[in-house]
Amino acid sequence: QVQLVESGGGLEQPGGSLRLSCAASGFTLDDYVIGWFRQAPGKEREAVSCNTGYHGTTYVSDSVRGRFAMSRDPARNTVYLELNNLRPTDTAVYTCAAAQATACKLVPSWYAYWGQGTQVTVSS
Repeated sequence: QVQLVESGGGLEQPGGSLRLSCAASGFTLDDYVIGWFRQAPGKEREAVSCNTGYHGTTYVSDSVRGRFAMSRDPARNTVYLELNNLRPTDTAVYTCAAAQATACKLVPSWYAYWGQGTQVTVSS
């Protein structure tokens, strides 16, 4: 059974950093594309980043380029999203998703499996 569990969210001040984790079970990460999405209250879900594999390609949305970065730890079957130089506009629920594919797409419909999300709040 494919399962994704996010952690690492919390309250952070503007300019601070957080590292989100997406722990995968029931499948091998290297066989899947992993995406990160976020949704702020009253707004539509927004794609943040996706990654095709340990040595694969990573795409990052314009809104977070230069501040957010994805990485993978195959030994832990876990994907990370590093959030740096946080802004209040980054406040949202962050969710990871998995697609059994080789191409990375920043669209929610590409992904069949979703975690429950972790809240990130940026405020002074």
